[in-house]
Formats: sequence, structure tokens, C-alpha cells
Amino acid sequence: MTTYDLIVIGAGAVGENVADYATRGGLKVALVEAELVGGECSYWACMPSKALLMSSTVLDGAKAVGGAREAVTGELDVQAVLNRRDSFTSNWDDSSQAEWVAGAGIDLLRGHATITGVREVTVDGEVHTATYAVAAVTGSTALLPDVPGLAEAEPWTSREATSVKVIPQSLMIIGGGVVAAEMATAYQQLGATVTLASRSGLLSGQEPFAGELVADSLKELGVDLRLSTSPTSVLRTEHGLVETTLSDGTVVVTDEILVATGRLPRTDDLGLENVGIEPGDWLHVDDTLLVHGTDWLYGVGDVNHRALLTHQGKYQARAAGEVIAARALGKELHTEPWGAHVATADLAAVPQVTFTTPEVASVGLTADAATKQGVDVKVVDYDLAAVAGSSLKSDTYKGQARLVVDEAKKVIVGATFVGPEVSDLLHAATVAVVAEVPIDRLWHAVPSYPTVSEIWLRLLDTYGRP
Repeated sequence: MTTYDLIVIGAGAVGENVADYATRGGLKVALVEAELVGGECSYWACMPSKALLMSSTVLDGAKAVGGAREAVTGELDVQAVLNRRDSFTSNWDDSSQAEWVAGAGIDLLRGHATITGVREVTVDGEVHTATYAVAAVTGSTALLPDVPGLAEAEPWTSREATSVKVIPQSLMIIGGGVVAAEMATAYQQLGATVTLASRSGLLSGQEPFAGELVADSLKELGVDLRLSTSPTSVLRTEHGLVETTLSDGTVVVTDEILVATGRLPRTDDLGLENVGIEPGDWLHVDDTLLVHGTDWLYGVGDVNHRALLTHQGKYQARAAGEVIAARALGKELHTEPWGAHVATADLAAVPQVTFTTPEVASVGLTADAATKQGVDVKVVDYDLAAVAGSSLKSDTYKGQARLVVDEAKKVIVGATFVGPEVSDLLHAATVAVVAEVPIDRLWHAVPSYPTVSEIWLRLLDTYGRP
């Protein structure tokens, strides 16, 4: 039996950060991983998916500017795109990440972890105890809807879609969220014929114009959009093709089918039943990431369902690692809103980028969400294409920007930008929302001309001088 101050289960980006910050705080930490150190983001999500998208994004950007357009004489090199993707995943070799763990002074335990008692974790038969805490950082997995024949058809999830070695000739995508929209963009541009079916439209959690602009772009790319439809049955034929019957009665035949309809927590085989917690459920935590009803178990990242995004998970991890160390060593806690030991932003200011063409960048509340929360909302819209910096970037620029203002407080509570490379605008909006910068003070943050950031001046001018 080996004893640590903290045992972290899951060595993805979030788990690595919990372990790192707790180690910096003075604790002896073990990090447990059953697959690859670096986790979903490094090998099957953020990094490979964005690598699949980036080459075509750059090519489209060049083709949209006169002078550069005429210099583009070739087409996208699909194999080169896949090779570049492989470089970002280190060919699914986690040696360098394991070296980082060792260099940070963290013990890496490889194997499947089971919580076998309070502060007790068994890894492939070897028992380890934690003096102070255990952190479950096991992430989430793809949700497979209960559609007749779907499981038997061996559908792709995001894992297969981001690690594919050969682009299929045709692909059916079920879902309308971020993964579905991004993979529809990537695969259509990589040469597949893509059909996307979504019961609730595209990017339904965003401002309505975001989904509309992305839908228009997907159609222009050639994606067959079947919105307000869902699969009723799926069949993998004897020839290896997939027949998907939709709720409108049509049948779509493709080489592969990708399911992107949501996520489930990876808690079903964690051993939670051994400590009185229902396995298979999301872990319910307080703002310090401590699981309700315990004083030793923390749930960090996707597994707590607060914000299923790598950057938010890493944000949580920093708070969790520091608060675990502070509690263990009897140091002062800062658990007030926006304190060092809480994850306040998960509830107020979550930034997110959807890397479609065009990009969708948002933070905070949509106008609808703010209204439902009782905020005195004023919506400020502006055409991004009307900004000088946008026209310089592209001869065919299309985009839209929106601020959601709390009229009672005179601060921004949400912002959404849709257009090429709008991800570069997002952090300024995130700072404005998190810091609750007053509208009248924002007037003095002067954007450089001619850049797309001039949208801030145009939005504030539309809102009105204080």
C-alpha cells in the first residue's frame, strides 16, 4: 500500500493541472491514467479536430483575398492534412507528456483506477491511500442515442472522426452541436460528401444568428442539411454501407455514420458505489469542486457537468489543486465569489469557440438566457462586415456581432461574434464580462484602426453614449 496526499484519477489536461497545482502547493500527488497521458483533448478532441480544420481555413482565407486568390493554384492536400494532424497528437504517443509529469514531481500510475473506499484507490489490484483527497477527473464519453440498429452499425464518435486514417467518400452526421458542425465542415472540405441531420437545428445553445450563418456556410460548402429531422433506424448493410432512415421518411446511404448528440460522464466503472455515490451519474460539486456529501472527493472537468470545455476544466483544475493543498495544510481559504479557490466563471462567463467556417465565438449569456434569468436586457447588434478591418481580411466577409447588456448594472453579460477569425475577439469580451467593466469605461478602450476589433467601437456607438 502506497500513501499520497492526493490521488488524481485521470491524466488528461484537467487532471494534469489538478496534480500540478497541488504539487506546487506542497502535496505528494499520484496521477492515474488507463489510456494516454494528455487525455481526450490531446489525442481525440481539441488538438486533432482543429488540426483537421486549419488547413482548409487558411486556404479559404487566401482565396477570399484578391492577389492571394490568384496565387492559389492547387487543391487541399488531404494526406498532408492528416499527417499534420498526426504530428499534433505525437502519433498517439504520450511519452513526452509522461516525461512532463515526472519532471513536475508527480508519480504516474498506469492502469484502471477504482475507488474502493474513502480516500482509497485501487489501480489494477494495487491499493493506494490518500491522506487528504481523491480527485475524479475522468471526463466524459459520447452519448449513443437509443436508435434501432445504431449500436450494431458501429458508428463513429468524435474519437474515430478525429483519428481517421482515410477520409470516407460519404459521411452521415447525427447531431447539431459543436462537434457535429465542426466535423461537417472538416469532412466536406476534406472531400467527403456530408449529410447532417439534427432534430433541434444547428448550435441551438448559441444566439440564433450563429446557427443560421453556419448553416448557410455549410450549404455553400455542399453539406446536405436535414434540420428538424432525426434518425429512426440505422442499418449497416452486408456491403459495409450505412443506411440511415430519418424521421421525414427518407433514407440516406453513406460509408460511415458519426454520432455527435451529447456526452455522458465516465463514472460508471469508477467504484463510486463503494462510497455511497450512484455510478454513471454526473458528480455534483460545490464551487470548490468538492463532491456534495463528502469532505475528500473532488470532481473536476467534464465529470461535474458545469462546463464541458477543456479550458474551463483547466480553470477548475487550478482552483481545485490549490484549494486541496490549502485545506490539507491548514492555509486560509478564499471561497468568496471570484476567489482563488472557487470556479465562479463556470456559472457566469464561459468562453467558447466553434471552429466552423465562419467561426462562432461567444462568452456569457445569450439574450434569451439572460432574459430567463430576469436580467433587464438590451441587445446590441452590428454587421461585422461593415467594419473596415473585416473588409481588409476578406473580399467576401460575412459576419455578425452581438452584445447583451444588463441595463440595470450597465455592464455586458454576454457577447457573440460570428465571422472569420473572430476567436481573436473573444478574450476582450471575456475580460469585459468577468470584470463587469462599466459601459461608460469601455468607451475609453480605443480599438486600433483598421482592425476587426473596431467592432467594439461600432457596438458601443450603436448602444449609445453614456
